[in-house]
Amino acid sequence: MPPSARSSLTGRVKIAWISEAVAALVVALAATGSCLAASGDPIRGNPLIEIAPGPFVFGNDAGNDNERPRQTVVGPAFAMNQTEISNEQYQRFIDDTGHRSAFYGGHPFLGLGNRPVVGVSWTDAEAFCDHYGLRLPSEREYERAARGVDGAPFPWGAAPLDPMRVNGGAETCCGSDDHDGYAMTAPVDSFAEGASREGILNLVGNVWEWTRDLYARYDGAADPQNDGKYRVLRGGAWNSDPSHLSTTYRLAYDPDFRFAANGGFRCVRSPD
Repeated sequence: MPPSARSSLTGRVKIAWISEAVAALVVALAATGSCLAASGDPIRGNPLIEIAPGPFVFGNDAGNDNERPRQTVVGPAFAMNQTEISNEQYQRFIDDTGHRSAFYGGHPFLGLGNRPVVGVSWTDAEAFCDHYGLRLPSEREYERAARGVDGAPFPWGAAPLDPMRVNGGAETCCGSDDHDGYAMTAPVDSFAEGASREGILNLVGNVWEWTRDLYARYDGAADPQNDGKYRVLRGGAWNSDPSHLSTTYRLAYDPDFRFAANGGFRCVRSPD
């Protein structure tokens, strides 16, 4: 083959190779773009709902001592999972990481795929959120999401507790009943009538939810039996009596305990 022909053939091969490489790069960049777009909601089936920054009412002077004082605070923007983390979503995390199972994983009722995962410690919940680039909500974030900006007692406003809005328990603590249609946990996307103003579900009732905060009184008063030892649960659960089903009730809880059949969580993300 003449040198000019060989040179021409070599050039065509190089051009073809470069074209294939460019095409592959375009495909890779497109795939990366899709992944970045999908990262807006890293937990499949559980979108993050944006909460606007600004002032809001925090605390409750009519509640227990540890809910006081009522004050207006200013919070940054954040985004919160629309629903509690489900068993199905938690199982995907286990499959990806080898993390231990929830204590009630596989339970015939509590372990159903679309029910909130229960039987997880604070560190289990924290590990889940961290895996998806998220974190547990602070108490202020939880309360802002649950009650809006003007201090509503419930996510839906001031209307009284209603079995169409919340999965709660018997009138006397702490027994379950099925007056709301569920003797124990309900699907994470249930009780749409009880949604917050931004459309977040089950911020009161269904399961207690871990927050990232250590328990302490708001007024700064010392509480040696509790301070620095416990994390805070919010929201009440399927076996909570009405006094526990509010946007401000606070429960100090052992962060290592993973046997509660009424305790779960959801995650948040800061806009950084």
